[in-house]
Amino acid sequence: MADQLKGVTVALAGPRKSEELAKLVSNMGGTALLRPAQGTVFLDGEELRQELEEWTRNSPDWSILTTGMGLDALFQTAAGMGLEERFQEVLAGSMIAARGYKTVNALKKRGLVPHVRDDDGSTTGLIRGLAPFDLQGKAVVLQLHGDPAPRLNAWLKEAGAEVRQVLPYRHMPPEQEDLERLLMEITEEKVDAVTFTSAPQIRFLTEYAGSRGMLQAMLEAFETGVLAVAVGRITADALKEAGIRRIVMPEQERMGSMIVELGRYLAAHR
Repeated sequence: MADQLKGVTVALAGPRKSEELAKLVSNMGGTALLRPAQGTVFLDGEELRQELEEWTRNSPDWSILTTGMGLDALFQTAAGMGLEERFQEVLAGSMIAARGYKTVNALKKRGLVPHVRDDDGSTTGLIRGLAPFDLQGKAVVLQLHGDPAPRLNAWLKEAGAEVRQVLPYRHMPPEQEDLERLLMEITEEKVDAVTFTSAPQIRFLTEYAGSRGMLQAMLEAFETGVLAVAVGRITADALKEAGIRRIVMPEQERMGSMIVELGRYLAAHR
């Protein structure tokens, strides 16, 4: 494993733990470039308080929860508003659908068990779990993290649900010069791989490429000379939705595992 990335240049699009990942790339013989495609993430407290008031005042038929971090933020905010007990009651009184083991664990520590969960950690898996249920006319609260989920939202509306989205966290875009540099390095194939650790990174990059008229050139680069590496299924789904088909993804959704899997893939395809 020590030289599986020898001669390989990897752009790290995720700002979190980037220095640790860069060291791992270096230890495997490669060169890491820090290329953040995502800015800061912040809790929008005022909007979240309004959404929680609405959630607890008008109890939904379904509560669809997609991240453990987002659920924790909801409970913390509810506690500060004196609504924690009421919020717990509303969740317990609704049908709960959960995506991802972190979300299930966040529910478990509060004595809640989802009626529906994904079978593979993805939005597609969550949709499969929800498919047998009649959602026509049902009031649904969809808790996201910091990015819209157009496919899930569209599917729920097609199923006849009345959907209200709650986004506890907001993702800010990165500096434009960072996106410009990363896009140039991809289209000119100056990097061999780009690692992505969240869906917003892909959204910000593809939107910027589209605004520059370079989206097709970027997609072609990912199809031929540059590997897209996803930390897990949610990120891989976002890459697929963006039109990127050649994707490396580890079995375990861990950042270190992502780099190790990239090394294995390249070693096997040399």
